[in-house]
Amino acid sequence: MTEASSADGYSFQRETERVVNEIAQEFRTLDDGATWFSGLSLARRQEVLREVAGFALQAHITASDGRAGVTRSGVKPTANPSVMICMDPPRYGFANLPADEHLKAFRVLVSVFTIADTRRRETQCKGTCTHTWHHLPTHTEEL
Repeated sequence: MTEASSADGYSFQRETERVVNEIAQEFRTLDDGATWFSGLSLARRQEVLREVAGFALQAHITASDGRAGVTRSGVKPTANPSVMICMDPPRYGFANLPADEHLKAFRVLVSVFTIADTRRRETQCKGTCTHTWHHLPTHTEEL
């Protein structure tokens, strides 16, 4: 997927939603998502971090999700993003971290979102879900 150039940012937000949910639903690997994220400009990386933090908040992450997500992310538990997400309540502001911590923050946030959103899809949304992002088409359905 390419970086959107929409003036209102909506197309970019949709792209972020799609990439993050593809990772959460195992249509894309975390490493593939990290490669996509790394190719964005600094301003876009900051925007994506804000978006993904919002997704995590909406998924009602817990401190336990934070710890499991850090393990899943491959980021050291002592790294700033790891410590921030494991606080109770989690501390946000990942876009304000130094640029060299953005990739770690992305990996942690997406991993924590994956844990929380998977739980949500298996409990609250099971069988009755109307969230479009929980019903991504497979790659063969898009063709």
